[in-house]
Amino acid sequence: MRWPVFLFTITMVFLQNCRETRQDKSIRLDELTVADIHAAYRAGTFTCEELMKAYLQRIDSINPRINAITYLNPQLLQQARDLDAAYKQTGELRPLHGIPLIVKDNYETAGLPTTAGSNALVRFVPQTNAWMVQKLLDAGAVILAKSNMAEWAFSPMHTESSTFGITRNPYDTTRVPAGSSGGTAAAIAANIGVLGLGTDTGNSIRGPSSHCALVGFRPSLGLVSRQGIVPLYLRNDVGGPMCRTVTDAVRVLQATAGVDAEDPLTYYGESYVKEDYLRFLKADGLSGKRIGVLRVLSEDMDPGIRLVYEQAIRDLRRLGADVVDSLEIPGFDDLRTNQWCADFRKDIETYLTQRVQIDSVQTIEDILRIGTHSDFTRQRLEYQRSHIDRPDGEVPCGTPFDDPLRIAFREAIEKVMDDQVIDAIVYPTWTYPPAHIDRFREEYRGDNSQVIAPHTGQPAITVPMGFNADGLPAGIQFLGRLFDESTLIEIAYGYEQGTRHRNQHGAAYQ
Repeated sequence: MRWPVFLFTITMVFLQNCRETRQDKSIRLDELTVADIHAAYRAGTFTCEELMKAYLQRIDSINPRINAITYLNPQLLQQARDLDAAYKQTGELRPLHGIPLIVKDNYETAGLPTTAGSNALVRFVPQTNAWMVQKLLDAGAVILAKSNMAEWAFSPMHTESSTFGITRNPYDTTRVPAGSSGGTAAAIAANIGVLGLGTDTGNSIRGPSSHCALVGFRPSLGLVSRQGIVPLYLRNDVGGPMCRTVTDAVRVLQATAGVDAEDPLTYYGESYVKEDYLRFLKADGLSGKRIGVLRVLSEDMDPGIRLVYEQAIRDLRRLGADVVDSLEIPGFDDLRTNQWCADFRKDIETYLTQRVQIDSVQTIEDILRIGTHSDFTRQRLEYQRSHIDRPDGEVPCGTPFDDPLRIAFREAIEKVMDDQVIDAIVYPTWTYPPAHIDRFREEYRGDNSQVIAPHTGQPAITVPMGFNADGLPAGIQFLGRLFDESTLIEIAYGYEQGTRHRNQHGAAYQ
């Protein structure tokens, strides 16, 4: 029996067993937050076990339409019972006690497959959890399921894997949720789980979050460990939260920021880690802030998205911000060029050797030999097979802390911010609506997340800014100084609380 079929069979058997043991208690899952769930636990409205059964039932109902979930946690209900027992005994709830977590399938999860959407890794079942996963479990979260992703995280355009196929946008199932964290985005948007983990090499937290009316937070490179995440380009890769609210996204950051000896970049962020990120959740967080509008990233824009974006800028002023419209970065077009490096071969082969340790899967040639079901992925693998470093080869590729081109880009941006006393730069996360699945290449336009943050290492957060006339979501993105997450949190929370676009429109599949 082929491994994907075997694992799918195990999952379906587990799900059937869960169906047979569910109770009749009805729990409304739409837009539940960590605070809502903890209030219910304290009030005795429902238990963790009952909540997890309700989420399994919702997976039954919703996932066949969006194909967001891959592997269910077979220990879920026992872990929920253990959490209930611990609460009954101590009367205390840990920060994320009993909160269902959706984990993108490129995070290592002990006892659960970690495939990165590929045929090559279908037999890889790690014995330990990735840093971020373990930190969330330590805070009391429980893995509900893993989510589908673009194979090897290659595609910012769409979410298609060889292991589970195509994920659909819950707001319009003919359209993409973007890539590569589209499975997490679709699941959280459709209220399958509360906390979501994505990874972001170019756009893959913020893009799918924008397309699915979520908050997506790419932290500063070096603030959170990438240990245990299957790499794409390790010089850019970072993990982060994808949630329905800024508050819950900040809860994830709170639990995961810190130094890890297995990720040396985190030593750059050591002195910047805040003990309490939640204190920056201020309803008046925009009051007195200076926001610079980067118009160069909204010149090519869908008319419907433009209407929403211009209203968002008016809302920033209404909520107390001093808006500088527009901001110019000298030499911006030149600085943004030649920032990408094709490091996949080096990074993935190191990962395969050191962490996967399957004799038949050691090189990119092995991956190609095993094969993929996606023409897009095959083309990307062939490209990565023969391309390394920068196209011109003149400047060695490096991190935002030692690469001269990346440092120059960030310094130019932050100099303008300093000179004009700018707290954050704003632009639309995506200037066009989600593409149709059957035309994802032709309709791929307006992806702004690729332009700045992955190269400079700066933090960026996208927040829902409304919906176009067709009911398709759009996000507004705030970019901050390196390691200045606290200011971004104040701004994002102030905007969210003053607009509440996700709540006003209604959730997908509500």
